[in-house]
Amino acid sequence: MRKKFDVTTEQTETASEALSQASGLSRQRIKDAMNKGACWWTVKGKQVRLRRATKELKAGTRLQLYYDESVLGRKPEAATLVADNHRYSVWFKPHGLLAQGSQWGDHCSLLRWVELELKRPCFLVHRLDADAAGLMLIAHDPKAAGALSQCFAGRTMTKHYLAKVTGVIDVQDQLIDTPVDGKAAISRASTRSTDDNAATSLLQVTIETGRKHQIRKHLESLGHPIVGDRLYGKPARVPLQLLAISLELDCPLSRQRVKLELPEALNSIVSWPNPQ
Repeated sequence: MRKKFDVTTEQTETASEALSQASGLSRQRIKDAMNKGACWWTVKGKQVRLRRATKELKAGTRLQLYYDESVLGRKPEAATLVADNHRYSVWFKPHGLLAQGSQWGDHCSLLRWVELELKRPCFLVHRLDADAAGLMLIAHDPKAAGALSQCFAGRTMTKHYLAKVTGVIDVQDQLIDTPVDGKAAISRASTRSTDDNAATSLLQVTIETGRKHQIRKHLESLGHPIVGDRLYGKPARVPLQLLAISLELDCPLSRQRVKLELPEALNSIVSWPNPQ
């Protein structure tokens, strides 16, 4: 079942009462959906998630419930705290975990995971494909979020990735500057190792820009799509073998050069299977 319910309360009542009556869903299902971020209301002119099912609402309050059983039934993969610098924290996002949620829910997102783990305000600074894994920063106040976001937008952040690609390729610091969606995009790739038997190569990729699916598109343009890339490669029963391993930046908060690296224990590349 996937359906949007748009409800305006006619009297003072709780959110779960209004939504249950309008949707025909039980209050327990409504409570679960609200807790997972599928309900929205307007506060001071801005749409925000409403999670508390027992919230008493005045007549004339508008609610929107985005109910999708398949989304709400998913279980989030566990994220791991790498470092906590108070104003921002560094996390390992596993394959399959979203950076942030959608209108249909956010319980399977890193942003919500961190909110629940640290019990602090959380702000998304940058994104990483749901299919990819690796390091992500989460800010914990608006000023930190704005300052760190500028590092990503202003190209003062250096981002390093590992990617296992199909085919054997031997390159060192190869520039790939094919535009992505009509915008300038710059990546550099170097071979770390090759596997002739599996016909795969392990590349380190550094990007100077952060276009959507930039690495995936750039490696596909070389004729070596990433293993497990369902969009730009061949279908495979393995996860997208792309891993964000380090970030380097002139931190606008500490005024120091900072290098953040994925701990070896979280380097999931060692468990990446070969394509089937």
